[in-house]
Amino acid sequence: MIIGVLQVELTIDGPKSLKDKRRVVQRIKDRLHREHQVSVAEVDQLDNHHIAILGITMASNDVQYTQSVLDRILDKLRDQRDCYLSHHNKQILTGC
Repeated sequence: MIIGVLQVELTIDGPKSLKDKRRVVQRIKDRLHREHQVSVAEVDQLDNHHIAILGITMASNDVQYTQSVLDRILDKLRDQRDCYLSHHNKQILTGC
């Protein structure tokens, strides 16, 4: 089994409240789940208006496929209009 783990830090442009931030984050989470069948959760900086830390995971049986999906997710996050990707950490875990 292959598990892909991606942690991303997004800087949100101009939120006036946590509600504005959560609207942006929820849209991103829904889109990534729908288009890539990954699990997405906001895992840190929950009370910070300007930063969102997302944990994204997927399970697969192919390392190259997992790498490809995580790379496509990073490309989509770089192209967001109301936030930008400020940092990321990617891991591929293999096991039996």
